Amino acid sequence: MNPLVSIIMGSTSDLKIMEKAAVFFEEMEILFEMNALSAHRTPEEVETFAKNAEERGIKVIIAGAGMAAHLPGVIASVTPLPVIGVPINATLDGMDSLLAIVQMPPGIPVATVAINGALNAAILATQMMATGDVDMMEKLKAYKEDLKKKIVKANKDLSKVEYKFKTN
Repeated sequence: MNPLVSIIMGSTSDLKIMEKAAVFFEEMEILFEMNALSAHRTPEEVETFAKNAEERGIKVIIAGAGMAAHLPGVIASVTPLPVIGVPINATLDGMDSLLAIVQMPPGIPVATVAINGALNAAILATQMMATGDVDMMEKLKAYKEDLKKKIVKANKDLSKVEYKFKTN
């Protein structure tokens, strides 16, 4: 069984953020892999990974990085696959990571989600892959329908909260 998605993080200290993507893929029954690779400490391994990802059957790469956050861009520079960057809040409230990931030069795009937004990265990756997979699309639609149901329930529960001047 070959993974469809690769979740890459600059170090295992990013796991608490990036595991949100893994949990989503578990729920959606999508095969994935997780690795720690550093654009600065293991550049040769990053390049080898990125150059071989398509051949190994990977469809989308999610790369989380903090501080200088070069990992998503370095990966995108050597693979034709879509790369989704997850800026990690390591310093400067994550703004350094966000700007490093989102400011890619022409020809090297990295789709970028919110700071610490690994769950949205997983959902976006699934949306990309689901355009060619009917079963995956149905699971994604069911997931989104469940989101709607949670808000409807929350609103119903909120209607039971009482305040002296609340009118609904």
